[in-house]
Order: sequence, then C-alpha cells, then structure tokens
Amino acid sequence: MSDSAEKLKLGALVALVVGSMVGGGIFSLPQNMAASADVGAILIGWAITAVGMLTLAFVFQTLANRKPDLDGGVYAYAKAGFGDYMGFSSAWGYWISAWIGNVGYFVLLFSTLGYFFPIFGEGNTLAAIIGASIVLWGVHFLVLRGIREAAFINLITTVAKVVPLFLFILICLFAFKLDIFTADIWGAMNPDLGSVMNQVRNMMLVTVWVFIGIEGASIFSARAEKRSDVGKATILGFVIVLLLLVLVNVLSLGIMTQPELAKLQNPSMAAVLKHVVGDWGAVLISVGLVISLAGALLSWVLLCAEILFAAAKDHTMPAFLRKENAKQVPANALWLTNAMVQLFLIVTLFSAGTYLSLIYLATSMILVPYLWSAAYAVLLPIRGETYEQDTSERNKDLVIAAIALIYAIWLLYAGGVKYLLLSALLYAPGAILFAMAKREVGQPIFTNVEKLIFVAVVIGAVVAGYGLYDGFLTL
Repeated sequence: MSDSAEKLKLGALVALVVGSMVGGGIFSLPQNMAASADVGAILIGWAITAVGMLTLAFVFQTLANRKPDLDGGVYAYAKAGFGDYMGFSSAWGYWISAWIGNVGYFVLLFSTLGYFFPIFGEGNTLAAIIGASIVLWGVHFLVLRGIREAAFINLITTVAKVVPLFLFILICLFAFKLDIFTADIWGAMNPDLGSVMNQVRNMMLVTVWVFIGIEGASIFSARAEKRSDVGKATILGFVIVLLLLVLVNVLSLGIMTQPELAKLQNPSMAAVLKHVVGDWGAVLISVGLVISLAGALLSWVLLCAEILFAAAKDHTMPAFLRKENAKQVPANALWLTNAMVQLFLIVTLFSAGTYLSLIYLATSMILVPYLWSAAYAVLLPIRGETYEQDTSERNKDLVIAAIALIYAIWLLYAGGVKYLLLSALLYAPGAILFAMAKREVGQPIFTNVEKLIFVAVVIGAVVAGYGLYDGFLTL
C-alpha cells in the first residue's frame, strides 16, 4: 500500500476518468456518428447510452462504497463474485484492451501530426513509428518517477484538452442552424442508413469506444486519499464526458448535413470548425487532439500497470508483476505493458489497416470485465450482502445493477460474434500466467466450474484461429 504522500485526491481521480475517456474518439465523433445514423436515431441512441452508461457508473460507485476492501476495480469485483479465474480473465482482458487501445492512440496521434508534418503520413510510416516509440518510452520513464507525479501531469493535460472542446461547443452554439438540423431527421433521404432501429444499433457501437475509461477511478481505489472519492470521481467524470460528447455530436448536425458530415476525413471536428471559422479552427482542433491523445496515453499506461499490479498483489497474477520501484510504481507491470505496445507499433508498420480493427477488438475485450462488474453488483443485493439493515437501498441498487447488466449483455451482442471469438483467441493464452500464479501459492489451477469455462474459451480460440486461417474471420 502506498504512503500518504502518494495518495490521489478527488481532482486527480476525476482527471483519470475524464483523461482516459476523452482520447481520440470525441474528435472523430461528428463523422463516425453521421456515417451510421441521422439526427433522430442519434438522439434516441444517446438517450439509451446515457441511461446504460449511467447505471454502469452507479455500479462502480456503489461497489466502491460497499466494498471498500476490494482494490483494482473490474478485476477485484469479478474475482470476489465469480472466483479466481474470472478475476484473472477480467484483469487480463482489461490489460490487453488498454494497451491495444494505446497502439491505436499512437497511430492516430501521428496521423494528426501528419497534418503539420507530411513525413508522418497516416501515422504508420517509419518516421511515425520511430516518433511513437520515442513518446512511448518518454511516458514510460515519466511514470517510473511516480504515480502521483504522473497523475498530476495527467490532470494538467486533461484541463488542456477540455479547453478546445469547450471552444468548439461555444462557437457551434452560435453557428447552429435549425433548418440544417431538421432537414432529414430520420434519414429517409439516405436509404443506405437503413431503418431507425438499425441506425440506433450502429451508432451505439461507436459510443462504446468513447465511454471506455469510466472505471478509471475504481482501478486506482487502493491509491485514493479517501475511498468515498472513488465513487464521486466516477459519476463526476461520466457526467462531464457525456455532456461533451452529446454537445459535440448534436451541434455538428446543425452546422453540416448528415451526408456532408459522413464524407469528412477524421478528425472530423477539425473540418466542422473549419467550415464555421476557417483554417484556424482546424489547427485549434488538431492541437487539441494532440494534447488529448498524449493525456489519454498517460492515463492508459497508468491503468495498464495498475490492473496487473492489483491482480499480482493477491496472487492471481505471477509474483514478478508485484515488484514496485522506490517510487512505489509497479515497474515490471509497466515494462511488460510498454514492450507489448512497442511490438504492436512495429506490426502496424507492416499492416496498414490493422489498427482500426484492433480498436474494435480492444472494445470487445473490455466488455467482459464490465459484464462481470455489473453481475457482481446484482449479486450483492440478491444475497443481501452489505444490505443487512437497508431494504430500500437494496431494491434500488438491484434495479440499477440489473439495468447495467442488461446493457452490458446488449453491448456484447451488438459487438458481434466475430469479436467475441477473436477475444477468446487472446484470452486463452493468459491461462499460462494464471497457472504460474497458482503454482507459486501451491493451489490447484482450476476449480471444476473454471475447467468448463476454460474449455469453452479454448474452443472459441480454436474456432477463431481456424477462422483466421481459412479466411471466414478477418482482423
């Protein structure tokens, strides 16, 4: 456990939530949403997403308050509710999702810098990969200097990246035209979009990626100055990000029509602001995106190392991942994480389009830990655990957790079978680390139920492997 000098205050925890959620997704939101849906479906989709994600935020708040002894958020909740292997799988899936997401962030960062320096191209040229590698190891050594120092820098970058977003919203409020917004509310003039329900489903797939990070504060629960701040930071961060996302998306639809927005290159926010104020608008958003991605990278490097460390501390990951340096930073977990990022950066050099698929894969990997957290939040009130004298709270929390669980199941369904199978391919090898951890403490590797779950994962991985070989599954 960290000493008081290394504890994180409420502001730093909120910044971790906002910093990890506001990465590159919001800057591409106008085009991404318009490509899937028109105004009416987008508004319906945001309403459903707001309810679903708010219940998930409440789940993390409730679990942080009712189970203050559980460190590590999504990992700890899965383990407490469903056993060691589910806990391990949550930590493993979350970790893979986070560093794969970072690879995508690096490509997008240098693609944006390519706006100013053509040598970086689309973010996957040799110059871009060298530049990304320099930034990666710069962040690595910054984090090694201390979690608290890194969290403070993350707070600064979070504030810096929110400023251009507020400016965008303010300018678009004054430039908003109702006749453009209402021109084709249900997308009737664009049959390619499909039915309204189809539009809603497609746009909600985009919202999953932009909300990842909602659990950021709970991952750092062991380092929080006050445990109650973890829940507060989750809700505050969620509300801030939801407002930013909805305003950026909806206001854009009153500046340019849906077909115009759908054709924009990303980051599409730059093109929308350029449409209103000229070239300096595009420059402002591009600079904002660079700052935003740098901050998100820092947040996610911190989260990657912390989730491995939390799992290793209670013997679900191997002991070597428990090692901290003099600044109480989980050094080995950090080295392993950034070595994987470096490896996949090199892969993007030879495989141009793969990183977009990796982003979708990262999203599907993180949905499983969300599902287990929501399921654990349902279990507590059903069992009456921590609710001994509190019937009204018990019923309220059960309803909220049940909605969050249904939403998490729906997200897995919406993501499709393809990414579930590809996820199994990445989950299966993790059992090697799980087996190492169990051997270290002299325990059997799997319980009988866990053996069945592992067999199902291996079957999924074999099907995915064959699918990639045969061509009926592609990355």
